[in-house]
Amino acid sequence: MKTSVSLGAYGRTGIKDLTDYVQIAERLGVHSVWSAEAWGTDAVTSLAYLAGQTEKIRLGTGIMQISARVPSMTAMTALSLNNMSDGRFTLGLGVSGPQVVEGLHGASYKAPLSRLRETVEILRMAFRGEKLAFEGKYHTLPRQGGEGKAIRLNHRPAEIPIFLATLAPKSLEFTGAAADGWLGTSFSPDYADAHLAHIREGAQKAGRTMADIELHVGCQVEISQNVEEIIDSKRPGVAFQMGAMGSAQTNFYNDAFKRAGFTDDALAIQKLWIEGKRDEAAKRVPDEMVTKFGAFGTPEMVKARFKQYEDVGISSLSLRIDQEAPQKERIETLEQVMDLVNAS
Repeated sequence: MKTSVSLGAYGRTGIKDLTDYVQIAERLGVHSVWSAEAWGTDAVTSLAYLAGQTEKIRLGTGIMQISARVPSMTAMTALSLNNMSDGRFTLGLGVSGPQVVEGLHGASYKAPLSRLRETVEILRMAFRGEKLAFEGKYHTLPRQGGEGKAIRLNHRPAEIPIFLATLAPKSLEFTGAAADGWLGTSFSPDYADAHLAHIREGAQKAGRTMADIELHVGCQVEISQNVEEIIDSKRPGVAFQMGAMGSAQTNFYNDAFKRAGFTDDALAIQKLWIEGKRDEAAKRVPDEMVTKFGAFGTPEMVKARFKQYEDVGISSLSLRIDQEAPQKERIETLEQVMDLVNAS
Protein backbone atom coordinates (compact mmCIF):
# COMPACT_ATOMS: atom_id res chain seq x y z
CA MET A 1 0.00 0.00 0.00
CA LYS A 2 1.24 3.49 -0.87
CA THR A 3 1.45 6.14 1.83
CA SER A 4 1.46 9.90 1.93
CA VAL A 5 1.72 12.72 4.45
CA SER A 6 -0.16 16.01 4.59
CA LEU A 7 1.43 19.40 5.16
CA GLY A 8 -1.52 20.95 6.92
CA ALA A 9 -1.20 24.57 8.04
CA TYR A 10 2.57 24.74 7.76
CA GLY A 11 2.65 28.34 8.92
CA ARG A 12 2.24 27.06 12.49
CA THR A 13 5.37 24.94 12.42
CA GLY A 14 7.67 26.89 10.14
CA ILE A 15 9.17 26.02 6.79
CA LYS A 16 12.31 24.41 8.28
CA ASP A 17 10.36 21.87 10.34
CA LEU A 18 8.07 21.25 7.39
CA THR A 19 11.00 20.59 5.08
CA ASP A 20 12.74 18.32 7.57
CA TYR A 21 9.53 16.33 8.05
CA VAL A 22 9.00 15.84 4.32
CA GLN A 23 12.64 14.93 3.70
CA ILE A 24 12.47 12.31 6.47
CA ALA A 25 9.19 11.01 5.00
CA GLU A 26 10.95 10.68 1.64
CA ARG A 27 13.81 8.70 3.21
CA LEU A 28 11.31 6.42 4.95
CA GLY A 29 9.69 5.55 1.62
CA VAL A 30 6.55 7.69 1.82
CA HIS A 31 5.19 7.96 -1.72
CA SER A 32 3.59 11.44 -1.73
CA VAL A 33 3.14 14.67 0.17
CA TRP A 34 -0.07 16.71 -0.15
CA SER A 35 -0.44 20.42 0.47
CA ALA A 36 -3.55 22.01 1.96
CA GLU A 37 -5.76 24.92 0.96
CA ALA A 38 -8.70 26.18 2.97
CA TRP A 39 -8.66 29.79 4.24
CA GLY A 40 -5.03 30.01 5.33
CA THR A 41 -2.14 28.57 3.36
CA ASP A 42 -2.49 28.07 -0.38
CA ALA A 43 -1.88 24.72 -2.06
CA VAL A 44 0.93 25.83 -4.37
CA THR A 45 3.62 27.82 -2.57
CA SER A 46 4.79 25.02 -0.28
CA LEU A 47 5.06 22.51 -3.13
CA ALA A 48 7.10 24.92 -5.26
CA TYR A 49 9.56 25.22 -2.38
CA LEU A 50 9.62 21.48 -1.66
CA ALA A 51 10.22 20.66 -5.32
CA GLY A 52 13.75 21.98 -4.83
CA GLN A 53 14.25 20.31 -1.44
CA THR A 54 13.28 16.75 -2.40
CA GLU A 55 14.18 14.23 -5.11
CA LYS A 56 11.73 11.31 -5.21
CA ILE A 57 8.58 11.99 -3.23
CA ARG A 58 5.56 12.99 -5.32
CA LEU A 59 4.05 16.42 -4.71
CA GLY A 60 0.29 16.87 -4.79
CA THR A 61 -2.20 19.64 -4.14
CA GLY A 62 -4.69 18.45 -1.60
CA ILE A 63 -6.56 20.41 -2.81
CA MET A 64 -6.61 23.32 -5.25
CA GLN A 65 -10.02 24.95 -4.96
CA ILE A 66 -11.53 25.35 -8.44
CA SER A 67 -13.28 28.55 -7.38
CA ALA A 68 -10.00 30.27 -6.52
CA ARG A 69 -8.50 30.09 -10.03
CA VAL A 70 -9.77 30.03 -13.59
CA PRO A 71 -9.09 26.66 -15.27
CA SER A 72 -6.33 27.99 -17.53
CA MET A 73 -4.40 29.32 -14.51
CA THR A 74 -4.85 26.00 -12.74
CA ALA A 75 -3.40 24.32 -15.83
CA MET A 76 -0.44 26.71 -16.02
CA THR A 77 0.27 26.22 -12.33
CA ALA A 78 0.07 22.43 -12.62
CA LEU A 79 2.36 22.33 -15.66
CA SER A 80 4.83 24.69 -13.98
CA LEU A 81 4.96 22.59 -10.81
CA ASN A 82 5.33 19.45 -12.89
CA ASN A 83 8.31 20.96 -14.70
CA MET A 84 9.90 22.21 -11.47
CA SER A 85 9.60 18.77 -9.87
CA ASP A 86 10.79 16.73 -12.88
CA GLY A 87 7.39 15.12 -13.39
CA ARG A 88 6.56 14.44 -9.73
CA PHE A 89 3.39 16.52 -9.55
CA THR A 90 -0.18 15.31 -9.00
CA LEU A 91 -3.07 17.75 -9.35
CA GLY A 92 -5.67 17.37 -6.62
CA LEU A 93 -8.86 19.36 -7.17
CA GLY A 94 -12.00 20.02 -5.17
CA VAL A 95 -15.04 22.28 -5.15
CA SER A 96 -14.68 23.32 -1.47
CA GLY A 97 -17.95 24.51 0.10
CA PRO A 98 -20.30 27.49 -0.09
CA GLN A 99 -18.91 29.27 2.97
CA VAL A 100 -15.42 29.46 1.43
CA VAL A 101 -16.45 29.81 -2.22
CA GLU A 102 -19.02 32.54 -1.65
CA GLY A 103 -17.66 34.03 1.55
CA LEU A 104 -13.93 34.07 0.82
CA HIS A 105 -13.67 34.01 -2.98
CA GLY A 106 -16.89 35.89 -3.74
CA ALA A 107 -17.78 33.36 -6.42
CA SER A 108 -21.04 31.53 -6.96
CA TYR A 109 -21.28 28.02 -5.56
CA LYS A 110 -24.06 27.16 -8.00
CA ALA A 111 -23.67 23.79 -9.78
CA PRO A 112 -20.28 22.80 -8.31
CA LEU A 113 -20.21 19.44 -10.10
CA SER A 114 -20.85 21.02 -13.50
CA ARG A 115 -18.05 23.50 -12.84
CA LEU A 116 -15.76 20.67 -11.82
CA ARG A 117 -16.58 18.71 -14.99
CA GLU A 118 -15.79 21.70 -17.18
CA THR A 119 -12.59 22.43 -15.30
CA VAL A 120 -11.35 18.87 -15.75
CA GLU A 121 -12.15 18.97 -19.48
CA ILE A 122 -10.20 22.21 -19.95
CA LEU A 123 -7.28 20.86 -17.93
CA ARG A 124 -7.09 17.70 -20.03
CA MET A 125 -7.00 19.85 -23.19
CA ALA A 126 -4.19 21.95 -21.73
CA PHE A 127 -2.17 18.92 -20.65
CA ARG A 128 -2.50 17.44 -24.16
CA GLY A 129 -1.03 20.64 -25.60
CA GLU A 130 -4.20 21.71 -27.39
CA LYS A 131 -5.44 25.23 -27.96
CA LEU A 132 -7.92 26.15 -25.24
CA ALA A 133 -11.16 26.46 -27.17
CA PHE A 134 -14.08 25.46 -24.97
CA GLU A 135 -17.75 26.30 -24.76
CA GLY A 136 -19.51 25.22 -21.61
CA LYS A 137 -22.24 26.53 -19.38
CA TYR A 138 -19.83 28.14 -16.90
CA HIS A 139 -16.58 28.47 -18.86
CA THR A 140 -16.12 29.75 -22.40
CA LEU A 141 -12.70 30.13 -24.02
CA PRO A 142 -12.08 32.45 -25.73
CA ARG A 143 -14.60 34.91 -24.31
CA GLN A 144 -17.38 35.53 -26.79
CA GLY A 145 -17.68 38.95 -28.39
CA GLY A 146 -14.18 40.04 -27.42
CA GLU A 147 -10.80 40.23 -29.10
CA GLY A 148 -9.34 37.07 -27.60
CA LYS A 149 -8.40 33.93 -29.46
CA ALA A 150 -7.81 30.33 -28.44
CA ILE A 151 -4.32 29.99 -26.97
CA ARG A 152 -2.09 26.97 -26.51
CA LEU A 153 -0.14 27.09 -23.26
CA ASN A 154 3.61 27.47 -23.62
CA HIS A 155 4.37 24.06 -22.13
CA ARG A 156 5.08 20.68 -23.61
CA PRO A 157 2.25 18.14 -23.27
CA ALA A 158 2.44 16.29 -19.97
CA GLU A 159 0.71 13.40 -18.28
CA ILE A 160 -0.33 14.92 -14.98
CA PRO A 161 -2.64 12.75 -12.85
CA ILE A 162 -5.84 14.45 -11.76
CA PHE A 163 -7.20 13.37 -8.38
CA LEU A 164 -10.58 14.61 -7.20
CA ALA A 165 -11.60 15.24 -3.60
CA THR A 166 -15.29 14.35 -3.70
CA LEU A 167 -17.90 13.30 -1.14
CA ALA A 168 -21.40 13.64 -2.62
CA PRO A 169 -22.77 10.66 -4.59
CA LYS A 170 -22.92 12.29 -8.04
CA SER A 171 -19.44 13.77 -7.55
CA LEU A 172 -18.13 10.37 -6.54
CA GLU A 173 -19.66 8.92 -9.72
CA PHE A 174 -17.86 11.56 -11.77
CA THR A 175 -14.62 10.65 -10.01
CA GLY A 176 -15.09 7.04 -11.05
CA ALA A 177 -15.79 8.08 -14.62
CA ALA A 178 -13.10 10.70 -15.19
CA ALA A 179 -10.38 10.91 -12.54
CA ASP A 180 -7.02 9.21 -12.17
CA GLY A 181 -7.52 9.05 -8.43
CA TRP A 182 -9.80 9.85 -5.51
CA LEU A 183 -8.82 11.90 -2.47
CA GLY A 184 -11.21 10.52 0.11
CA THR A 185 -12.16 11.94 3.47
CA SER A 186 -14.69 10.82 6.09
CA PHE A 187 -14.01 7.29 4.86
CA SER A 188 -14.25 4.14 6.94
CA PRO A 189 -13.42 0.64 5.70
CA ASP A 190 -16.31 -0.52 7.87
CA TYR A 191 -18.72 1.45 5.67
CA ALA A 192 -16.72 1.44 2.44
CA ASP A 193 -19.67 1.37 0.06
CA ALA A 194 -20.94 4.69 1.39
CA HIS A 195 -18.29 6.06 -0.99
CA LEU A 196 -16.98 3.26 -3.15
CA ALA A 197 -20.35 2.10 -4.49
CA HIS A 198 -20.78 5.48 -6.18
CA ILE A 199 -17.24 5.53 -7.58
CA ARG A 200 -17.75 2.00 -8.88
CA GLU A 201 -21.02 2.97 -10.58
CA GLY A 202 -19.38 5.91 -12.31
CA ALA A 203 -16.46 3.80 -13.46
CA GLN A 204 -18.73 1.10 -14.88
CA LYS A 205 -20.86 3.61 -16.79
CA ALA A 206 -17.68 5.01 -18.36
CA GLY A 207 -16.35 1.57 -19.31
CA ARG A 208 -13.68 1.64 -16.63
CA THR A 209 -12.91 -0.54 -13.62
CA MET A 210 -11.88 0.32 -10.08
CA ALA A 211 -8.34 -0.67 -11.06
CA ASP A 212 -8.23 2.47 -13.24
CA ILE A 213 -8.60 4.73 -10.19
CA GLU A 214 -6.14 5.15 -7.34
CA LEU A 215 -8.19 5.16 -4.14
CA HIS A 216 -6.35 7.43 -1.75
CA VAL A 217 -7.99 8.16 1.60
CA GLY A 218 -7.08 10.10 4.69
CA CYS A 219 -6.44 8.06 7.81
CA GLN A 220 -5.81 9.60 11.22
CA VAL A 221 -3.16 7.55 13.00
CA GLU A 222 -2.11 7.50 16.63
CA ILE A 223 -0.20 4.78 18.42
CA SER A 224 -0.77 4.44 22.15
CA GLN A 225 -1.86 1.94 24.76
CA ASN A 226 -4.49 4.41 26.01
CA VAL A 227 -7.24 4.14 23.40
CA GLU A 228 -9.80 6.07 25.46
CA GLU A 229 -7.45 9.04 25.68
CA ILE A 230 -7.01 8.99 21.90
CA ILE A 231 -10.77 8.89 21.35
CA ASP A 232 -11.39 11.83 23.67
CA SER A 233 -8.70 13.89 21.95
CA LYS A 234 -10.33 13.33 18.54
CA ARG A 235 -13.92 14.18 19.46
CA PRO A 236 -13.53 17.99 18.97
CA GLY A 237 -12.19 17.45 15.43
CA VAL A 238 -15.18 15.31 14.49
CA ALA A 239 -17.54 17.87 15.98
CA PHE A 240 -15.84 20.59 13.93
CA GLN A 241 -16.38 18.58 10.75
CA MET A 242 -20.02 17.95 11.55
CA GLY A 243 -20.81 21.54 12.47
CA ALA A 244 -18.32 23.90 10.85
CA MET A 245 -17.12 22.32 7.60
CA GLY A 246 -19.98 23.75 5.59
CA SER A 247 -23.22 25.59 6.16
CA ALA A 248 -26.27 24.24 7.96
CA GLN A 249 -27.72 23.34 4.56
CA THR A 250 -24.56 22.14 2.78
CA ASN A 251 -22.02 20.04 4.69
CA PHE A 252 -20.57 17.17 2.66
CA TYR A 253 -18.70 15.76 5.66
CA ASN A 254 -21.89 15.59 7.68
CA ASP A 255 -23.66 13.93 4.76
CA ALA A 256 -20.88 11.34 4.40
CA PHE A 257 -21.27 10.30 8.04
CA LYS A 258 -25.03 10.06 7.53
CA ARG A 259 -24.50 7.65 4.61
CA ALA A 260 -22.32 5.55 6.90
CA GLY A 261 -25.26 5.18 9.30
CA PHE A 262 -24.62 8.04 11.75
CA THR A 263 -27.56 10.26 10.75
CA ASP A 264 -28.92 10.95 14.24
CA ASP A 265 -25.45 11.59 15.66
CA ALA A 266 -24.34 13.83 12.78
CA LEU A 267 -27.47 15.99 12.97
CA ALA A 268 -27.37 16.27 16.76
CA ILE A 269 -23.71 17.28 16.78
CA GLN A 270 -24.29 19.81 13.99
CA LYS A 271 -27.22 21.36 15.87
CA LEU A 272 -25.18 21.76 19.06
CA TRP A 273 -22.28 23.29 17.13
CA ILE A 274 -24.46 25.81 15.30
CA GLU A 275 -26.05 26.79 18.61
CA GLY A 276 -22.57 27.63 19.89
CA LYS A 277 -22.43 24.67 22.28
CA ARG A 278 -19.10 23.40 21.01
CA ASP A 279 -18.03 21.52 24.14
CA GLU A 280 -21.37 19.75 24.20
CA ALA A 281 -21.04 18.97 20.50
CA ALA A 282 -17.68 17.29 21.12
CA LYS A 283 -19.04 15.28 24.04
CA ARG A 284 -21.93 14.13 21.82
CA VAL A 285 -19.53 12.42 19.38
CA PRO A 286 -19.83 8.64 19.95
CA ASP A 287 -16.71 6.49 20.11
CA GLU A 288 -17.52 4.86 16.75
CA MET A 289 -17.38 8.20 14.91
CA VAL A 290 -13.72 8.26 15.91
CA THR A 291 -12.57 4.65 15.95
CA LYS A 292 -14.24 3.66 12.68
CA PHE A 293 -12.58 6.51 10.77
CA GLY A 294 -8.89 6.05 11.48
CA ALA A 295 -6.26 3.75 12.95
CA PHE A 296 -5.74 4.12 16.69
CA GLY A 297 -4.31 2.08 19.54
CA THR A 298 -1.46 -0.36 19.96
CA PRO A 299 0.89 -1.16 17.06
CA GLU A 300 -0.96 -4.44 16.54
CA MET A 301 -4.31 -2.63 16.39
CA VAL A 302 -3.02 -0.06 13.92
CA LYS A 303 -1.47 -2.71 11.69
CA ALA A 304 -4.71 -4.70 11.65
CA ARG A 305 -6.62 -1.54 10.82
CA PHE A 306 -4.38 -0.84 7.84
CA LYS A 307 -5.17 -4.33 6.59
CA GLN A 308 -8.89 -3.50 6.71
CA TYR A 309 -8.33 -0.49 4.47
CA GLU A 310 -6.38 -2.63 2.03
CA ASP A 311 -9.00 -5.40 2.06
CA VAL A 312 -11.74 -3.05 0.81
CA GLY A 313 -9.59 -1.87 -2.10
CA ILE A 314 -7.84 1.24 -0.78
CA SER A 315 -4.52 1.55 -2.59
CA SER A 316 -3.03 4.52 -0.75
CA LEU A 317 -3.32 5.99 2.76
CA SER A 318 -2.75 9.60 3.68
CA LEU A 319 -1.28 9.30 7.16
CA ARG A 320 -2.78 12.07 9.30
CA ILE A 321 -0.42 12.40 12.25
CA ASP A 322 -1.28 15.00 14.90
CA GLN A 323 -0.27 18.39 13.49
CA GLU A 324 -0.14 19.89 16.97
CA ALA A 325 2.37 17.36 18.33
CA PRO A 326 6.02 18.39 18.69
CA GLN A 327 8.18 17.75 15.62
CA LYS A 328 10.24 15.03 17.30
CA GLU A 329 7.09 13.17 18.36
CA ARG A 330 5.56 13.41 14.88
CA ILE A 331 8.70 12.00 13.28
CA GLU A 332 8.86 9.14 15.79
CA THR A 333 5.22 8.30 15.07
CA LEU A 334 5.82 8.41 11.32
CA GLU A 335 8.79 6.04 11.71
CA GLN A 336 6.65 3.64 13.74
CA VAL A 337 3.82 3.79 11.23
CA MET A 338 6.08 3.17 8.24
CA ASP A 339 7.59 0.16 10.02
CA LEU A 340 4.06 -1.22 10.39
CA VAL A 341 3.20 -0.49 6.75
CA ASN A 342 6.37 -2.12 5.46
CA ALA A 343 5.86 -5.16 7.68
CA SER A 344 2.36 -5.84 6.38
